[in-house]
Amino acid sequence: MRTLLIAIVAAVLGSVSGGQAQDFPSRPITMIVPLPAGSAFDLTARLLAERMQVVLGQPIIIENLTGASGSVGAGRCARAAHDGYTLCFGGVGTHVLNGAVLALTYDVLKDFEPVSLVASAQLLIVAKKSMPANDLKELVAWLKANPNKATQGTGGPGSLTQLAGVSFQGETGTSFRSVPYRGAGAAIADLVAGHIDIMIDLAPNSLPHVRAGAIKAYAVMAKTRLGAAPGIPTVDEAGLPGFYMSAWQAVWVPKGTPMSVIGMLNKSIVDALADPAVRSRLADLGQEAFPREQQTPETLGAFQKAEIEKWWPIVKAAGIKAE
Repeated sequence: MRTLLIAIVAAVLGSVSGGQAQDFPSRPITMIVPLPAGSAFDLTARLLAERMQVVLGQPIIIENLTGASGSVGAGRCARAAHDGYTLCFGGVGTHVLNGAVLALTYDVLKDFEPVSLVASAQLLIVAKKSMPANDLKELVAWLKANPNKATQGTGGPGSLTQLAGVSFQGETGTSFRSVPYRGAGAAIADLVAGHIDIMIDLAPNSLPHVRAGAIKAYAVMAKTRLGAAPGIPTVDEAGLPGFYMSAWQAVWVPKGTPMSVIGMLNKSIVDALADPAVRSRLADLGQEAFPREQQTPETLGAFQKAEIEKWWPIVKAAGIKAE
């Protein structure tokens, strides 16, 4: 009798769970963006959410929950109900680097379910307008002639921009000081004002200032030039071959979210990224959508693990820690 009762209860619960998944979504969805409103990261999330909600038939509300290099927002998502109504728009910083730099109350890998890779933004090597160097080779020469005098603005301790600066110094034999900011937006503002000397920054953040002639751009850290800025050479062309790095974004949900719900969310993202208007806007922002075959939960899961295995040893070897 007891076995029969357990079986009946399990069947009922399974039916309820299945019904909830089948009815999904029946109310607005929250997408947590753990970085400031108006940032390149935020603009990409809003562009994606706007198209996703057309497919899902429910509004997607963006909640910018910032702090501690994005770990406040990511932590909120990790602790949210696993019903598909809370999404986390994260990336290499929030779901890879933070795990090596911060003492987190959650696991960047085990406490989330992957939904889909979204897009990647290339990094630009840029400097204040008054920097005397006119190309990347001249910049490296100037930095070598002025050791530890230049200042590099970063998005904070353990950020991709800080890691890029550490890697750049190792590749070029230069040395300069890192100045952490609470996000790249504040750093780029100081670069434009001439308060700091250089940055290795996300193209979407820097391109408007490059176009306005407010800062200098030396190279894009990729194999190919940016479609949105074809005049900027690649690092291969500029004299630092193979020095590639990019900032990628993706969507996760809390661990335990039903696979049927994840499937619906994934479908809405795939549809959004197939929209020519969305892809065109991403290109304008210096972003590129991942190929269709890479827009699966399984690919994101494997990609995140590979990134952790790649970057954690580098971060720890460099002694990068939260301040």
